[in-house]
Amino acid sequence: MNPDEKEDRECAPSQAEPRPAGGAFREYEEPEIENPEASRMKRAAAKHLIERYYHQLTEGCGNESCSNSWCASSVGFNRMDNNAAAVKALELYKVNAKLCDPHPSKKGTASAYLESSPHSNSACSNRKMNHKDVHSVRDNFKDVCYLTEEKVYEILDICGEKEDYSPLIRVIGRVFSSAEGLVQSFRRSKPHTKEELKSLQGKDEDKDEDEKEAAACSATAMEEDSPASSSSSRLGEGSSGENDVQKLAPDEVSVDIEAVRRVYERLLSNEKIEAAFLNALVYLSPNVECDLTYHNVYSRDQNYLNLFVIVMENSNLHSPEYLEIALPQFCKAMSKLPLAAQAKLARLWSYYSAEQIRRMVETFQQLITYKVISNEFNSRNLVNDDDAVVAATKCLKIVYYANVLGGDLDMEHNEEEDEEPIPESSELTLQELLGEERRNKKGPRVDPLETELGIRTNDCRRPLIPFEEFVNEPLNEVLEMDKDYTFFKVETENKFSFMTCPFILNAVTKNLGLYYDNRIRMYSERRITVLYSLVQGQQLNPYLRLKVRRDHIIDDALVRLEMIAMENPADLKKQLYVEFEGEQGVDEGGVSKEFFQLVVEEIFNPDIGMFTYDERTKLFWFNASSFENDGQYTLIGIVLGLAIYNNCILDVHFPMVVYRKLMGKKGTFRDLADANPVLHQSLKELLEYEGSVEEDMMITFQISQTDLFGNPLMYDLRENGDKIPVTNENRKEFVAQYAEYMLNKSVEKQFKAFRRGFHMVTNESPLKYLFRPEEIELLICGSRNLDFLALEETTEYDGGYNRDSRIIKEFWETLHSFGEEQKRLFLQFTTGTDRAPVGGLGKLKMIIAKNGPDTDRLPTSHTCFNVLLLPEYSSKEKLRERLLKAITYAKGFGML
Repeated sequence: MNPDEKEDRECAPSQAEPRPAGGAFREYEEPEIENPEASRMKRAAAKHLIERYYHQLTEGCGNESCSNSWCASSVGFNRMDNNAAAVKALELYKVNAKLCDPHPSKKGTASAYLESSPHSNSACSNRKMNHKDVHSVRDNFKDVCYLTEEKVYEILDICGEKEDYSPLIRVIGRVFSSAEGLVQSFRRSKPHTKEELKSLQGKDEDKDEDEKEAAACSATAMEEDSPASSSSSRLGEGSSGENDVQKLAPDEVSVDIEAVRRVYERLLSNEKIEAAFLNALVYLSPNVECDLTYHNVYSRDQNYLNLFVIVMENSNLHSPEYLEIALPQFCKAMSKLPLAAQAKLARLWSYYSAEQIRRMVETFQQLITYKVISNEFNSRNLVNDDDAVVAATKCLKIVYYANVLGGDLDMEHNEEEDEEPIPESSELTLQELLGEERRNKKGPRVDPLETELGIRTNDCRRPLIPFEEFVNEPLNEVLEMDKDYTFFKVETENKFSFMTCPFILNAVTKNLGLYYDNRIRMYSERRITVLYSLVQGQQLNPYLRLKVRRDHIIDDALVRLEMIAMENPADLKKQLYVEFEGEQGVDEGGVSKEFFQLVVEEIFNPDIGMFTYDERTKLFWFNASSFENDGQYTLIGIVLGLAIYNNCILDVHFPMVVYRKLMGKKGTFRDLADANPVLHQSLKELLEYEGSVEEDMMITFQISQTDLFGNPLMYDLRENGDKIPVTNENRKEFVAQYAEYMLNKSVEKQFKAFRRGFHMVTNESPLKYLFRPEEIELLICGSRNLDFLALEETTEYDGGYNRDSRIIKEFWETLHSFGEEQKRLFLQFTTGTDRAPVGGLGKLKMIIAKNGPDTDRLPTSHTCFNVLLLPEYSSKEKLRERLLKAITYAKGFGML
């Protein structure tokens, strides 16, 4: 046994408790069976030696010329995994195998651990040399098993006087690399109150420091059956400390967060001390991951969450030094937290400020971005298989829900569910027989964390920081959405799908996932139809086929859809195939686009009276006094659902409250801002009026509306509302009731029918799971911003044309010179819609193909495939004249 090792074996026990005067060594050398203190010290010494053997086997001593055959630094050493190293470390301890001293060149985790270990050789030898000097810097802090703000400042002051910060570095390394030590650190003597959580400015109350140290030290030395037992066995047993018996509320923790922040602020300015935090985190994280994965430690001690709270307060986590090893390992550990622990973290962080939430978001986002750009992900090397990216995304989900919880929540105004369930397909029995039973009959899935917290993303009117900050664009660029969607549907534990964390995906990526879902459902319905026809012996149509007359499009289309909705709603899930009577166009997508456009133009015609049009806002709203029956509004909802299902963009102009209502939230006063801005402003002035509302305005709880013919209609917001004056005391109720009537009660019958039709098509879709209301609007209506420069960048050429062709250059010069209306006409002519798809025109794959030499023929297009057939006109003037005529008078379809 080398001298250092011998000192280590002799001195290590003394760290568990302060050494009694006189006989500490005798007590250790001649232990008595009934003395539990000596027994605990022995186990602590054994545990430390085993850990040193483990680090020697996994990381080595750092000496390239090491001759120790059981050191990873020696030549010819066979590397072993962590499990094998742990077993071998125990064997080496039993035979007193040789231990290497850390080489001076050794950097990183092992050296930091050895230096900061409570039983390190240097510390022990120092203790032997200076044990008589009670003021020694190194001696004063050997018994520090956990940290408080006062203790940190005490050590810092002493180190500052000696100009030697190594004792503080060792203490930080020892405590921050130990789960049990960190859990006991920075405790509050009392739990946070609601007010303290909101301000997070509470301070520790005075408490006897010796009692706290004794409680923490006893917690770190719990009885263990084996010296190699994990830290979780000690954490789960509890301790006699006062903190452990505190009953914590769902959003409370026992750590003093403000104290942690002050400590970090003072210590992180010192580079050497900062390195101790980094190295300690590398050592801590694998042990924590093991505790959470195999030992269920959180269920036995909820204070275990403290260590995650403390580590996440480190403002340097996003710095480059952490991105390679420390932060990925910590994210893996945090991702193993049980659902209840994740929910508690989200509730706690929801009290944080927007700046603190943003810092945590940036921490995880930087790790994801770093891993994405430093690896070459493709269809063979999926980003879904990168543990660090997956773990960081799971951690980001906790912050996302904290952001939702901490925002402006509206938990009350929820739409009632449909009284009648959406009818199931008549083919359901056959599907079950063929093993094709639907996975989500009751609608799309709900995130488990969302359920645990009892909230939905749509409950948040305004989050702490914008939802857009959670989107990671580099990740979206490398994500193989077809593979990710497969993992999403299969729901295996082995494969992670980013669709389970839709907040990190942009609208384009989510739209692609929805497209795959819709197409697979279409193919499934087609396959079931074919099998059904074989069983029944009758020929069925695998498509949703609509044959309509252009001048009777509403009658033909809506009557046919009504029949389908009543007889077999499952047919609505088939791929739409539209045929205009008397026209030769084959529907590969383009005919359907024009069908939807014509239907929308007819339905939203104010002369029909189903919707009212506001000239100021240019928006439509349900007509409360419409003569149309519920079935007509149901069919409108079906059309909207079919447009999403068949990836068609509609020229629909609804206020945002319609999409919120479709997602299950009622309209409130705030929604009047865009639905009826004049009324919103009037009610806002009523709320802000400083005089006497009753005397000056003389209004009551009875309001007046006008019907289609301009006749006044009176409505009481409360019973006998005409006799109840609006006062300063009840004006908030008046405003809320007014908004409730205008946005909900007055159009309740019409909207319920509309929503029911929409859900007939989308009830099994992941639409609600993936998209927020503003994204639903983008999905249905497309983008209103037309960037033709982006379209020029992404356009492809065929038939002999290329980007440098004369006619192509003249074409783009001509198109860019068009006015806004002419550009929309061109887009309508080429693609079948005058709106940009989700993501803008840059996501539109347009092709310009050569259609012969100079001629008098007009340009033509295949709207199904976004192809423009352009003859090679002899001059720019002729090109402009022919193109304008083509886009101005384009209507109908023919065979070329």
